[in-house]
Amino acid sequence: MEYTIRRAKRPLGHPSTDWSGPLWGDVEPLQIADYRFDDSGHHPHTQVRIAYDDDFLAAIFRVEDQYVRAVAKEFGDPVSADSCVEFFLSPYAMGQTDAYFNFELNCGGKLLLRRCSSTTERQWERPSPLLAREDGALVRIAHTMPPRVEPEITVPTTWLVEFHAPFDLFSRYFVDLPRPEPGVEWKGNFYKCAAATSHPHWGTWAPLEMEKASFHAPQFFQPLTFS
Repeated sequence: MEYTIRRAKRPLGHPSTDWSGPLWGDVEPLQIADYRFDDSGHHPHTQVRIAYDDDFLAAIFRVEDQYVRAVAKEFGDPVSADSCVEFFLSPYAMGQTDAYFNFELNCGGKLLLRRCSSTTERQWERPSPLLAREDGALVRIAHTMPPRVEPEITVPTTWLVEFHAPFDLFSRYFVDLPRPEPGVEWKGNFYKCAAATSHPHWGTWAPLEMEKASFHAPQFFQPLTFS
């Protein structure tokens, strides 16, 4: 599996969640459709589009959901328990395949972001440093749901969340990282989860060949090539 990250047709930095608009309408989506772990059977149709320019890496998620909940309040709260999407990304171009960012956002736009560095089998049990709050604030986020969704929505609901992360942020946590250019390859994976909703589920873009669900599995990251 692989995905080509196209250069944006207009400057990034101001997310709008306009899935079919001038920025995103022509960008090829990928599908988060591999639900191989035991769950509730609710598998929301989830698509992602990714783009970049000289200053930002951007991603927009569109989720056709039904059981929607968001109770995380602050940066760094466990948003994976809510209706959540995730993008784990390793700057493969610099050769540090064991280090990655995990962007995790719930439907209400709350962000968890860590720099993870271990590829050991039980990495998810090891704490990875949460980014400084002021660094997390550099990620610009737009979302279509309110910040808090409680009680849970139980009717068909489509929601979107979009984030634009400056490459300056990557440079703070990955030493001597060059800006991407055409032909540069990074690696990553995309996820959909909702661990503490009434219908928990764990979906991925690239399959995880493992018995226990853990998204912290960089050995299964796939190529993301800038063009």
